[in-house]
Amino acid sequence: MKKIINEPEKFVDQMLEGILAAYPQQLKCLNDDLRCIVDARPRKANKVGLVTGGGSGHLPLFLGYVGEGMLDGCAVGDIFASPSANQILEITRDINTGAGVLYVYGNYSGDRMNFDMAREMAEMEDIAVEQVIVTDDVASAPRGQEEKRRGVAGLFFVYKIASAYAQKGATLKEVKDLAQKVNSKVRTMGVGLSPCIIPEAGKPTFQMEEGQMEIGIGIHGEAGMGKDKLKSADKITESMMEAILDDLNLNSGHQVSVLVNGLGATPREELYVVYRKVFSILKDKNITVFNPYIDEFATSLEMAGMSITLLPLDQQLKELLAAPAETPFFKQF
Repeated sequence: MKKIINEPEKFVDQMLEGILAAYPQQLKCLNDDLRCIVDARPRKANKVGLVTGGGSGHLPLFLGYVGEGMLDGCAVGDIFASPSANQILEITRDINTGAGVLYVYGNYSGDRMNFDMAREMAEMEDIAVEQVIVTDDVASAPRGQEEKRRGVAGLFFVYKIASAYAQKGATLKEVKDLAQKVNSKVRTMGVGLSPCIIPEAGKPTFQMEEGQMEIGIGIHGEAGMGKDKLKSADKITESMMEAILDDLNLNSGHQVSVLVNGLGATPREELYVVYRKVFSILKDKNITVFNPYIDEFATSLEMAGMSITLLPLDQQLKELLAAPAETPFFKQF
């Protein structure tokens, strides 16, 4: 294992100390708990607060999207492990300004359990809390069982659009309904080329032979649709786009936003090679692209690979997606 770290058990906290030192005007922790990260700027009265959370190892997901025009707080867990219910509750108390709080997080059992517990404790303190569990990973369950799918890079679109709507003064119910609408539309498929190594474990999260790939792999190395011989960028993209488009039933004249996401060890150059093919496939179907995003949005430490996410748009979603935002890891003007 070659990593630039100190003691493996201190990796997450030292990473958080570095982020807080780098962005003191934008982020702060609560009550000296590094795992409770909130926007450092003054709260806007009666705005719905948005909280996310999840395991470390996925930067900029999750805490990287706390900031202006985006999320208000994030509970941070160990590598690939859920944050605690008490940490989520602490953030909920801090960001609630009277309009209630919406939890937005991915569909993982530990996160579901702890966010449910935090919600129950917040409601005992008369804080209105709703939640939307993101389920965009096409490979993790078939059509008709969308509620069983994992939440991956599509979380970005739910964060962005729901946060922009909350900024406009929408109620808790309105923000929740719109976040659910985005989740019902967004679809992602990933491909992995190599595993990552969790510092405290010191060994790869899964095995992948040289020259192999796995389409449909999850961001923790969850099994996808089976290993296969590594194919060209165009062939990989065609396979992934076929699965996503079959799930969405898009027609000529539709407009989508596209997110091509690197998993941690894939150069941006390769991501643009993939986007070139995504754009070509959509153009051939007379589907236009609005606001493409090509970068790292949801990684898995140093895993090699990428994911493709499509979000069909209407006028309301376009306007909210295009709204300005500024966080330490994402800027849009």
